Amino acid sequence: MIPCAQWGGRRVLFLMAAEPEYGPALRARITPVMTGVGPVEGGVTATATLATMAAGDGLPDLVVSLGSAGSARLEQAQVYQASHLAYRDMDASALGFARGVTPFLDLPAVVPLAHRLENLPQASLSTGANIVSGDAYDAIAEDMVDMESFAVLRACQHFGVPLVVLRGISDGAAPLEGLHSWTEYLGLIDQRLAEVLDHLRAALEAGRIA
Repeated sequence: MIPCAQWGGRRVLFLMAAEPEYGPALRARITPVMTGVGPVEGGVTATATLATMAAGDGLPDLVVSLGSAGSARLEQAQVYQASHLAYRDMDASALGFARGVTPFLDLPAVVPLAHRLENLPQASLSTGANIVSGDAYDAIAEDMVDMESFAVLRACQHFGVPLVVLRGISDGAAPLEGLHSWTEYLGLIDQRLAEVLDHLRAALEAGRIA
């Protein structure tokens, strides 16, 4: 059975990309489905998970995607909620489509997310298959970058399930020098994401999120 939390009478499904992001504070609160890294793995796992739930006990009331992100302009180790999502890999401009717009799909290049948590900083998020570092941030309009959220959004849209995206900034202030540049703040991000989940649970139980 796919694990879901029961918060405020609602079934909440949690998705994360990789085990290094899943520290002791989060382990004490949730059991996520691990999607794997990147938009392909994220999209495949999110879709398969929701399809399995739809055929079984029913879809969740809310999906929460959480983990780390990079940013050259946001505070490192701070947690942000994604307010808008973009897909930086999509470029059909040679056919006359705006960059970021998927041809023949009725979606803008930047998609707003409807559900917002009170008193949590908001930031736009760009999803793509590449690790962004150093000067590569100059070409990205959004505030932070990850590798799964837009793919998870498309799966959620297909099944009509709302999505909340929470990201802690693990890197980006300086060029990456290896895996340790990503993992350095993951312990602190784990604690801060757990605190945000406590806030989310309280909001659901109080009926502050429809």
